[in-house]
Amino acid sequence: MRYGILGPAEVLTATGEPLPVGGPRVRALLTLLLLDAGRVVPAERLLDGLYGGEPPANPVNALQSQVSRLRQAGIAVELLPAGYRLDVAPEQVDAHRFERLADSGRRALAAGDHAGAAARLTEALALWRGPALADAPNAGAAAARLEELRLAALEDRIDADLGRGEHQALVAELGELVAAHPLRERLRGQLVRALHAGGRRAEALSAFEDARRTLADELGVDPSPELAAIHLDVLRAEARPEAPRSTLPTALTSFLGRSGDLRQVSALLGDGRLVTLTGPGGAGKTRLAVEAARHWPGETCLVELAPIDTDVAQAVLSALGLRESTFPADRPATPPADRLVAALATRNLLLVLDNCEHLVDEAAALTARLLAACPALRVLATSREPLAITGEATWPVAPLPVAPPGAPPADAVTYPAVRLFAERAAAVRPGFTVDERTVGDVQRICAALDGLPLAVELAAARVRSLPLGEIAVRLDDRFTLLSRGDRTAAPRHRTLRAVVEWSWDLLDPEEQTLARRLSVFAGGATAAAVAAVCGAGEIGELAEKSLVELGADGRYRMLETIRAFGAEKLAEAGETERLRRAHAEHFLAFAQAAEPQIRSAEQLDWLAALDADYENLLAALRWATEAEPELALRLVAPLCTYWWMRGRRFEGSMLCRDVALRVGPEPPPGLHDEFVLCVANAVAGTPAHEPLDEHLAVVRRFARDWTRPPRYPMVAMVVGLVAGPPDPGTPADRRGPEGFARDPWSQGLALMGTGLKHMLQGDNNGAERLLRDAVDAYRELGERWGLSLALSHYALLLGRRGELAASVTLSDEALALTELIGATDDTTELLYQRADRRRVHGDLAGAEADYERAIHLARRAGTPEALASAFHGLAEIARLRGRYALARELLGRSRAECSTGGFTQEMIQAQLLVTEGRIDEATGAVEAAERRYREALAAPVSARDHTAAADAVDGLAGIALHHGEPKRAAFLLGAAVALRGVRAGDADVTRITTAVRENLGDDAFDRAYARGQALSPPLALDAAGA
Repeated sequence: MRYGILGPAEVLTATGEPLPVGGPRVRALLTLLLLDAGRVVPAERLLDGLYGGEPPANPVNALQSQVSRLRQAGIAVELLPAGYRLDVAPEQVDAHRFERLADSGRRALAAGDHAGAAARLTEALALWRGPALADAPNAGAAAARLEELRLAALEDRIDADLGRGEHQALVAELGELVAAHPLRERLRGQLVRALHAGGRRAEALSAFEDARRTLADELGVDPSPELAAIHLDVLRAEARPEAPRSTLPTALTSFLGRSGDLRQVSALLGDGRLVTLTGPGGAGKTRLAVEAARHWPGETCLVELAPIDTDVAQAVLSALGLRESTFPADRPATPPADRLVAALATRNLLLVLDNCEHLVDEAAALTARLLAACPALRVLATSREPLAITGEATWPVAPLPVAPPGAPPADAVTYPAVRLFAERAAAVRPGFTVDERTVGDVQRICAALDGLPLAVELAAARVRSLPLGEIAVRLDDRFTLLSRGDRTAAPRHRTLRAVVEWSWDLLDPEEQTLARRLSVFAGGATAAAVAAVCGAGEIGELAEKSLVELGADGRYRMLETIRAFGAEKLAEAGETERLRRAHAEHFLAFAQAAEPQIRSAEQLDWLAALDADYENLLAALRWATEAEPELALRLVAPLCTYWWMRGRRFEGSMLCRDVALRVGPEPPPGLHDEFVLCVANAVAGTPAHEPLDEHLAVVRRFARDWTRPPRYPMVAMVVGLVAGPPDPGTPADRRGPEGFARDPWSQGLALMGTGLKHMLQGDNNGAERLLRDAVDAYRELGERWGLSLALSHYALLLGRRGELAASVTLSDEALALTELIGATDDTTELLYQRADRRRVHGDLAGAEADYERAIHLARRAGTPEALASAFHGLAEIARLRGRYALARELLGRSRAECSTGGFTQEMIQAQLLVTEGRIDEATGAVEAAERRYREALAAPVSARDHTAAADAVDGLAGIALHHGEPKRAAFLLGAAVALRGVRAGDADVTRITTAVRENLGDDAFDRAYARGQALSPPLALDAAGA
């Protein structure tokens, strides 16, 4: 989320939607906490900021009330011994981003980088939406500080613009600023400088005189030495030197997003004499070269080589305006290169050779000769490959950065590709802006076009005649869509196809073969993968010619636009199906090799390897799903482990669903385990699985009859989540460790699964031994994800016993492990499980913070069961605080997230019924409460999850007491222990137990309680349901 305090307080979700915060006091509290984002703010400071000198009668309770309201708005506020803290990174808050950008701009200004300074300072000032801390009227000192920083940043930005020669445009703005701040001498001096630089010397002197008079009248002081020095410069009015000659074209559009490149290229030109800008067509090499030349202090000359096909030296002569004399007529003609050497021998010149790639050998030879013979000459070249001359410095011109998906408009427009699109679109359709309605399409367009400036500009031009959404959709056929451009541009830059064809035609046949075959890769590839799949050509040659990029990670990447063109060429060559199959088989082998490794001590390295090739794995899976479903089935099986470990469960379930539907309701021969894992994974995370009912029958048969080790250990885990514990008496119920493979990971899973079964059936002692052994097994193996699961289940068991400190310690260790490996889904579950234990043991504030963070992560990860559990936990907290209407609302939100089948969802539904029964009971609706308890007890899940059943039985004990049956109440309390084991610290159980014991007396209570506790779980269920 993003937070704003430079104006009225605002909270924006990841999609840019405003989040309602609350009334004035809540907004003031949010503002005060955001001022110190991520740091603890003492309660005294918050009280002072909220109430000033008039605190309420009970200030502590008043502050806690405002904190609670802020939490209800979805803002995670932590209570710590020293005060309150928002778990927010400073970069999420506009005021802190402003200070960082303003400081960066100030440092760039001091270093002489006027363009970079102007860009950063403009971005910083754009964050202001109104007066700082507008919702915190008692934070005047902090607001004044921010306002002073804003004015200083504004003055810095004006200095940067003056340094860029923008004096004419600044005069009007400075006039308004001086009127608003007549005593700020820096603004006065800037106005004098702007007027003087624009040739308005008399007005500059008049502006200084006005400043002098105002300072004398208002403050009784003379102008500062700095302002007096500016005045002296105007009085001297020294003649300006004639500007260096230049053949550079006048810029018709703004130069966006390249301040860092410009700074680096200028530095390279200062340190050396030959700099070559390399990169793919349309990346903006020419524009960057022209801007670098425009900032060069000496003479410059631009030579456009694209239109010519021979004689580079003659083109340079023509650009310099050097014509050969025709007198005397009998003098022999001097070769162009010799004439250039003679003309440039002592000339201090920056020569810009634009588009050398089609004449690279000739351009290189001429450049080498000129640099050797002309010591004052510098050359700035643009080419899709280096000139390869000794002393050459190369600067790769990358595409413009693209905003990440889901970035809010205020953030998206700070990305150069989006800014470029917005500016060019506004030029053809006045009033166009990037806002909540347009930001998604603009982001998709810029990302699909790789941030290539030319492609983005061509797409923006289509806004004149096409709706934005249609442009985004039609980019699958980008070469047709972007087929019209600037009529005045060079032919190779008028359409996107022409840009790519220009590069393609420069490749030899073998390079073209490799380039088109590379189009089957998504997201890049290693040289080894390219060789295995493509089997032709040398990829390094394509990197030299900017058809692919070699990243710092050693992977080669092809821009999507070039990849789309290559895919067309692959189809024309009739190679698409063969290369797609080779690609899919290669990554199937990779996934199969990686799956056992991510269950080992080498887990992090192999997870990173799968991350790097994830787009390739997805591309292979999507192709195989349509073309060869059985190959897709073989591929999803090893990927399931990766999806679970990396918190991609929902994404994986949707992909598995597509594969399962293509395969049909019966497993293909030899792929039974893969089929079961695919279907179970699809059901475990898919919002609705009605089309898979026939497929599920196979999974349920497997869950009932499974006794042999499956090929993939994840089968046991995922099937268990879908089908739940095996029914008593089935082969699966009698299964021991022999039902699992003998590798350490699988045996640890066997221990953990059996321990869970014991815990669900109320055998906590047996469960503890097994879970402790599972923890030890995974520790010895060195695998982090399995260890985190074992720790979390062990923590759950300890929490039931009332060992809260030990339970939370284990949960914290498990959380650290899941965060280390990026298992977002498991982090979410661990948070709400830890919150459950905190809630049961009375730490409502700690539990609330965990639930709220779990909701935030679950929404981001798309895990409905986690959302349902966290909302249920918040409902329980609201119930315990007596806020029954809010509790019912939260229960409704929980139920909406678990409306489908599956064991986990059924468990949550039973828990919701019990909570609703407790609310009914507390509000006097005893009959309704009893109906809900009995409905929960009768749910099929209660026969396998005795914990859910025990909660319902506890509720029925309270109903029995209400009906005047204290002995039955004591008996039911004992029966609940028979089902679940003792759960220490439960406020509801303690309340009912105390009331029943007071009614019966100790002896009668103990006898009835013991009769219930002595029952077996099946008999306890029968007795409670009677």
